[in-house]
Amino acid sequence: MVASTKTKRRAADVSNEQNNDASTKDITSIDTMEALLAGSAKRTRMLFTTSYSQAAMDEQTSQRAKLMSKVNDEYNDVRTLPEALIRQQKEALKAKQKPTPATKTTIEEAPTDEADSNSSVQQLIDTLPEKTSGLNAGEGVVALRSKEQFSDLFGGDTLAGGGSLVRRARAKTIRPVWHAPWKLMRVISGHLGWVRALAVEPGNKWFATGAGDRTIKIWDLASGTLKLSLTGHISTVRGLAVSDRHPYLFSCGEDKMVKCWDLEQNKVIRHYHGHLSGVYSLSLHPTLDVLVTSGRDATARVWDMRTKQAIHVLTGHTSTVSDVKCQEADPQVITGSMDSTIRLWDLAAGKTMGVLTHHKKSVRALAIHPTEFGFVSGSADNIKGWKCPEGTFIQNYGGRKSIINTLSINPDGVVFSGGDDGSMGFHDWRSGYNFQSMETTVQPGSLDAEAGIFASTFDRTGLRLITGEADKTIKIYKEDENAVKDEDFYQ
Repeated sequence: MVASTKTKRRAADVSNEQNNDASTKDITSIDTMEALLAGSAKRTRMLFTTSYSQAAMDEQTSQRAKLMSKVNDEYNDVRTLPEALIRQQKEALKAKQKPTPATKTTIEEAPTDEADSNSSVQQLIDTLPEKTSGLNAGEGVVALRSKEQFSDLFGGDTLAGGGSLVRRARAKTIRPVWHAPWKLMRVISGHLGWVRALAVEPGNKWFATGAGDRTIKIWDLASGTLKLSLTGHISTVRGLAVSDRHPYLFSCGEDKMVKCWDLEQNKVIRHYHGHLSGVYSLSLHPTLDVLVTSGRDATARVWDMRTKQAIHVLTGHTSTVSDVKCQEADPQVITGSMDSTIRLWDLAAGKTMGVLTHHKKSVRALAIHPTEFGFVSGSADNIKGWKCPEGTFIQNYGGRKSIINTLSINPDGVVFSGGDDGSMGFHDWRSGYNFQSMETTVQPGSLDAEAGIFASTFDRTGLRLITGEADKTIKIYKEDENAVKDEDFYQ
């Protein structure tokens, strides 16, 4: 009995010692965890010091910690360049011609805002400690370096290259150019249907309109009086164009017809047969005797103006080609379609040069800038600006979202958009700023639903805007001569 009692006591003592050891280990591990958490919190606070905006915090220390973390985490494996790349860079810099004195002057006179903005970051990069590696001094070149290190490495005052962590130049916000607001000048009535097409003649003395009443009317631009009515289409006239080099007026309509009118005899002299459905748009090439039409058969057709032969059938769109534009330089033909795409065409080969798929909804309108190499496209989701020849996207033109039926640009850089709900937007071409938005004035007696704007064009001077609307009227707008420029906002 005594032996068994002693054995039990020894077992109890052993278990107590083990429990004490375990509790000691737990306390040690807890202490270690608390130290890790404290260190992590301290490092996190140091990384995001600038976010707390406390005067007591050292901003330079925070920036240094951020750079150190970025270098070690993201660029540690690529700190040195391969020998072949170093050799290639040296050969390229040696082969590069020395800048002319004029170029040097230009470089010296250039503003030093970027250098000033980079100086603090460069100093931080220079003070970062480098991790020791097994490389010798001549085996590799540090890939992360400032512009001064790059210049010291290759000699000369070259501007090529630059560190990956050197702060890039900030994107500059383009300040909008001031344009005077536009106001209604004249309302012309005479059509019995929706006005769907407009064209101004090269002499800027008269303009033509086509409408749902199947007629083409010629109006005096100065007085707004009717000069002539042309009949011949058996359905809505959807497109008009006046030739700059011939006394011809071209028209197309939903009756599948494309007609050439002789303005000296006021009669049709040519028909262009080939479209399988309604023809919605046409455009004349500025220098070639070529006519391009597009329509509901999802094609654009290129016609020889004199022989009436179809040169090309531009296929690729999967839905109605609602608008087509021609210009002198490549891409010479641009089409916008209800399949939400824009295609740039090679006129010589008759093939697609590029497809722009940025729009999410039907593209109903295109407009080419009269002096710059670019164009705009209109859809229910946005109005977008593009740069030729590749069709590089520039920017969106903000404003009220509506179905855009027509776009026009004048030489001063005013982009006009007309919506299906009667909304009118005026934008600055370069900055995209919407400097004026307004609603069209519906004719008395018309329905509210007849507020749509279907066609628009600026006259040859760019000082008059002509619109064709759903209330069967033609409206002419001009700039407000009494407008005052806001010097604080505009250039």
